[in-house]
Amino acid sequence: MVIMTIQESAVDDSWTVAEAKAKLSEVIDRAQSDGPQLITRNGKKAVVVVDAGEWERKTKRKGTLADFFASSPLRGSGLEIERLKDLPREIDL
Repeated sequence: MVIMTIQESAVDDSWTVAEAKAKLSEVIDRAQSDGPQLITRNGKKAVVVVDAGEWERKTKRKGTLADFFASSPLRGSGLEIERLKDLPREIDL
């Protein structure tokens, strides 16, 4: 006699929409403990559920627009850009 057992993988990070709806609390728990959870729709990647702390870290701005321009490799390169001095175009109202 042979006894077979089926083991789930330690971290199953892919869910169908139906599974995610039925087990939303588990999806959230796994996103917080194991990392991003992929939700598929009709077999295609649809969305990813991530921990809020991870989302904030990844979307946090790294400096200001002024910092970006100040660190540009073109700064001090001698590149000169002239603004056109054309008059505004005429429009019929």
